[in-house]
Amino acid sequence: MPDLIHLAVNGTLMRGLELNPNMLAVGAEFIREDQTVPDYRIYSIGDRHPGMVRVAEGGVAVAVEVWAVPPAGLASILLKEPAGLSIGKVQLANGDEILGVLAEPILCVGQREISEYGGWRAYCASR
Repeated sequence: MPDLIHLAVNGTLMRGLELNPNMLAVGAEFIREDQTVPDYRIYSIGDRHPGMVRVAEGGVAVAVEVWAVPPAGLASILLKEPAGLSIGKVQLANGDEILGVLAEPILCVGQREISEYGGWRAYCASR
């Protein structure tokens, strides 16, 4: 079996949330909860899903889940993500750099910033 790709997810792909079946359908396996370095901002995109962007200053650590994804499944997961989300490199608190779900900055324009919550689950719990 080819090497699995570690993928950091910060929203509806997480365990128990709306798009998590997309992870499970490709045989992805949950590895651990983690967080990013404090270089990100997170936005609520229409209160449907988050958008995380890396910033030069004023960032926070964002709660993520790390999953092991079969390489063939990565494209399937991305194709089912909401428009404006993409795969890029994410820096974790322990110094690891892995692939993760990021938002195109334009997606976040005019959306509610939720960085103060530190993650999508905490934001959803506050509503």
